[in-house]
Amino acid sequence: MVEKSDRAPLLDWEEIPPSSDPNQAAQSPPAVPKETDATSGKKTSAPFCLKVTDIGRRNDNSIATCRPTAVVDDQERSPMGWEKLPSYTRAQPILPIPDLTVKNQWEEKDHIVAVFVVTFNTRSGNMVEWCQPHDINLDGVEFKAMASGSHRITNDFIYFRKGCYFGLACFANMPVDNELERGARMKSVGILSPSYTLLYRYMHFLENQVRLQLKNPGHYSPLEAFYEDKKAILPPTGNGLVTVCPTWSVTTINRCMHPEMKITHPAGCMSQFVRFFGEQIMVLWKFALLRKRLLIFSPPPVGVVCYRVYCCCSLANVSLPGIGMSVPELRPFFYINVADIPALETEMSYVACTTEKIFEEKKELHDLYIDNQNVKTHRSHLLPLLRLNAADKERYRKLSEQRQMLLYSQEVDGDCTSNEEDLFIVFFMELNNRIFQIILEVAGSADPTLTAEHVRAMGLDPQGDRCFLVELLEVYGVDVTLVLDNLCCH
Repeated sequence: MVEKSDRAPLLDWEEIPPSSDPNQAAQSPPAVPKETDATSGKKTSAPFCLKVTDIGRRNDNSIATCRPTAVVDDQERSPMGWEKLPSYTRAQPILPIPDLTVKNQWEEKDHIVAVFVVTFNTRSGNMVEWCQPHDINLDGVEFKAMASGSHRITNDFIYFRKGCYFGLACFANMPVDNELERGARMKSVGILSPSYTLLYRYMHFLENQVRLQLKNPGHYSPLEAFYEDKKAILPPTGNGLVTVCPTWSVTTINRCMHPEMKITHPAGCMSQFVRFFGEQIMVLWKFALLRKRLLIFSPPPVGVVCYRVYCCCSLANVSLPGIGMSVPELRPFFYINVADIPALETEMSYVACTTEKIFEEKKELHDLYIDNQNVKTHRSHLLPLLRLNAADKERYRKLSEQRQMLLYSQEVDGDCTSNEEDLFIVFFMELNNRIFQIILEVAGSADPTLTAEHVRAMGLDPQGDRCFLVELLEVYGVDVTLVLDNLCCH
């Protein structure tokens, strides 16, 4: 039985302590200035409506109706115009979602299905030392929670997928004066959940617990208390599908949201991601929108690489209703190893990262292989997508220009309402929306012929992006005729 003293410290990692009154959270008071909580001394914010740039994000303690999409509204802004964003104060959702509020969308408490400790044994290798519940199948988790090559680093965090669940583990390596352990003690403490969107909330707790396990092995009472407090009561689904977003599942919304994942750098993972790849971001964008299989190689640490997996998925966001219903979802696998090869053989679309170089030779498992800033494909028909054209460079120039304008407004005007993360997300979503909007309009017209003029209106290069467009029309099953400088294809 878990003592109350074990549970009390767990409130430290909860952003907002739950109210003792179950009816209090359901109320929706008008916006008021920040107040000070008499019990904690911390300032709390009153409920507020989501901004258009807060696509798919949870604003804690908010009951306001969520706008889960940022659609291109020709009446109010150009498709790529950052300076003409629509009003942030609309209360009505773009898509018909009855009673869909921020609170019931992102209420994911008590959805932890397992807690575990993985250790490195000098005789047996990686092994699960302890877990809760004791009867859960954790086969393979010992190699996901402690990435290959981790013995070279002191700490790391890892996102991964285990069957129909997602996991987050924090790893630490501590030198010890012990011959049996060969001078080093390595452990990981992790959790499993049906969704990865809120796992970051427990990062600090897991980091503290892995340090505790290194210094005092076998001290599991805080982990037991955590599991009792957060354990999931999951209905049997029977389909084995991975839940990317919370338990409510609306496919059209699911495809146009970017889940919030906290990054350890203040700049945010998306801004880091774009700066790291530079113009090559346009190559990743095309492969992501085509729902290809993207694999990122990097030696440990892999935490920041897991964020690159998430960012790649974000490049393919589309908020137009009905788009991509028949194409495979671009699902994040996060960290993978050789044990995942059988699962990858059946996947048509995914983004993953690995520390194992052997995957470079497993050409049948991926369409795009990314090693540092180098990207390559073994698919001959996709090779033209690796070449940057004039439209790609112009797009990147606009993206960089918008970022500079944002940074300038933040520095000079003190604008704190927008950030780089939202800018990048909305930039690519609007780009995708514009492309599909034009394609759908042409497909529904009396003359379903896509011309060079249409392609330029999309912001693409009629010649340089011809291969990309042909692949895009085929993948999404759009029946139009593509005519570019007397080159016709269906």
